[in-house]
Amino acid sequence: MTDAPDSDPTALHSQALLRLARGHGVGTSQRGWDGIERQVAAATLRRILRALDVPADTPEEIRSSLLKQDQVPWRRLLPPVVVLQEGQEFHVPVHVTHGSEVSVWITAEDGGHRDVLQRDDWVEPREIDGVLTGRATFAVPEDLPLGWHVLHAQNDGDWAECALVITPRRLGTTAELAGHRSWGLTAQLYSVRSTRSWGIGDFADLADLAVISGAQHGAGFVLVNPLHAGGPVPPVEPSPYLPSTRRFFHPLYIRVENIQEYGYLPAGPRAEVELLAERLHRSNHEADMLDRDATYAAKLAALEHIHAVKLGPARAREFKTFVTFHGQGLEDFALWCALTEKFPPGAPEWADRLAGPQTVYAEAQREELGERIGFYRWLQWICDQQLQTAQRAAKDAGMRIGVVHDLAVGVDARGADAWTLNGVLAHGVTVGAPPDMFNQQGQNWSQPPWHPARLEEAGYLPYRDMLRTILRHAGGIRVDHILGLFRLWWIPAGTGPGEGAYVYYNHEALIGILALEAQRAGAVVIGEDLGVFEPSVQDYLAERGIFGTSILWFESEHGAPLPPEKYRQACLTSVNTHDLPPTAGYLAGEHVALRESLGLLSRPVELERAADAASQEAVFALLRARGFLPVDEHEADAAGDGARDRPAADAGANDEGRAPVPEEARVQRTVEALYAFTAATPSSLLGVALVDAVGERRTQNQPGTHDEYPNWRIPLAGPDGKAVLIDELADNRRFAALVAAVQEPVSDPKPGSVPGP
Repeated sequence: MTDAPDSDPTALHSQALLRLARGHGVGTSQRGWDGIERQVAAATLRRILRALDVPADTPEEIRSSLLKQDQVPWRRLLPPVVVLQEGQEFHVPVHVTHGSEVSVWITAEDGGHRDVLQRDDWVEPREIDGVLTGRATFAVPEDLPLGWHVLHAQNDGDWAECALVITPRRLGTTAELAGHRSWGLTAQLYSVRSTRSWGIGDFADLADLAVISGAQHGAGFVLVNPLHAGGPVPPVEPSPYLPSTRRFFHPLYIRVENIQEYGYLPAGPRAEVELLAERLHRSNHEADMLDRDATYAAKLAALEHIHAVKLGPARAREFKTFVTFHGQGLEDFALWCALTEKFPPGAPEWADRLAGPQTVYAEAQREELGERIGFYRWLQWICDQQLQTAQRAAKDAGMRIGVVHDLAVGVDARGADAWTLNGVLAHGVTVGAPPDMFNQQGQNWSQPPWHPARLEEAGYLPYRDMLRTILRHAGGIRVDHILGLFRLWWIPAGTGPGEGAYVYYNHEALIGILALEAQRAGAVVIGEDLGVFEPSVQDYLAERGIFGTSILWFESEHGAPLPPEKYRQACLTSVNTHDLPPTAGYLAGEHVALRESLGLLSRPVELERAADAASQEAVFALLRARGFLPVDEHEADAAGDGARDRPAADAGANDEGRAPVPEEARVQRTVEALYAFTAATPSSLLGVALVDAVGERRTQNQPGTHDEYPNWRIPLAGPDGKAVLIDELADNRRFAALVAAVQEPVSDPKPGSVPGP
């Protein structure tokens, strides 16, 4: 889309559409991973504007929308919300009938009263809807403490209030980690099982994983996949990144036997529960695909029995306190769960009578389904208690941070949040990613995005409540695709992933509230800032005390791998990510083979393999130069025809002419060298993928696929294909060796030496 001479009516229409789109935060062009700037199609802009409640299908609608956009602030007594940094000077615009008096004051979070003084800041009055309207300016006191305050205004009987949020300039927990190196495991919890699991890793397994890595090996944290709730009954959505809600947790992860009331089960129900457990304990030793449906069905049957046990007075009071804390959000989520049991997805009731939690029919169902609603409230209480136990176990094991939760980008369009938060989500669009090097056709995550204006109108309370729940028993939070707090790739319904556009958000507000809630919880924040983004994003996150993410394979400078000393300090650095194969598989080029088999490549596979081999060899050349891998004269042939039939590094005889090292040993040594390299960076946080620590090779997730590959269904196994259980980790030599490679202090390794064992 390009501008044409002003005399062309079509060009005027295009310029007006561009102006309207930009005024509502819609990007009209985007620079791809290949560096090429592409203009967004006019049809895409119109459809996205429609999703933003902005008519733009005709020249008349565009003109009307531009006028409305200009006048909207003047129709409000106060802005919908004000989010500031502590100590920030800010003047609030207050719109009143010209010449009338207005008073403004603040009710602080602690209940205190603060007057707000008017400033002499003349703005020419305007006629709005036939009324001459003026703008008065009031200065927010700069000494307001952190927190959620309320700004009030009163004018000639008209009254308004809005949230006034004071956020940290910089997250304090980040500064506390400066000068302290912490390493931690990164794991997909559902795949990490013990002999006591019910076929799926659970909250008790999380506690044990934290204790083993913390007490025995000095880990500072354990980072797990999103534990958000899915549907209330099977079938279970496999992807933890496509949850039903991001505010509440999945009962799939409950350890049934650890519920206090389990000990008071009558003999008959207890025998039934023990039989269910026995059947599922056997599946812990299977290394094929996980069966979430069987596990969840069995756990729900057991949990029904335990829920029937009457709570003692102390426990009843704890439950009541929990329910009060979560308020209406928990009530609506539990209602959705009960309704979903009764009305399957696609039932006609969802389209009208159950269009939201406030409909007359939905309110009537609250009474009818009271017992089931109580069950789903109780399940969330049990999740909360077991997460509290896991975090306490992590801290008691010596972890500086403890459990780090993962926050997904969005939610299932048919799930609880899409129903309960319908008013603050955009419709007719989904979130995804434009084409990039690893997903050359783009991605559609099938998730409805926050509606920027509606979320602002809600005072960001749904966003705040979500963060508070996740951070309630956490030492940290990883924000998946944190760039989405700046902009999200919106894809109009019925179009391909590449036919979208970026929609921009008020990142000052979203990042500020994230920092505020994390500071109050004493938690660190890790932003997954990989992918295509504007250069200023990482600088801004660093200024606000948000850790970034560095994956060794993706870090480069001027086309060459980034030297370790140039990595960021305020960063979680790792070799691997869940969207790549475990490192052993990556070295063998399995990510290329898998994408080729699934038709996800946009260029010939031979070119892809050659590019991948060259990229890996560049990393290994740096490792050899820095002494993390032995110098091997045969490595000069690494890009040759046989390179993909053997480990990508350290192939053949070693530098002293000894007999060739067995393939598995070569791979393990290379993996350890890669992790030792990360330990030479200044990064405060180092991630050790559990799959790498046990020698797993299978890909956990292939982006851009759904049923084509068994994403998120792979249990933890070793290089021999046998399941690896938590019970075995304490004595696992491979695990200990990789951890030692990360822990070994590195200053200036000498060429030919390999830090660590």
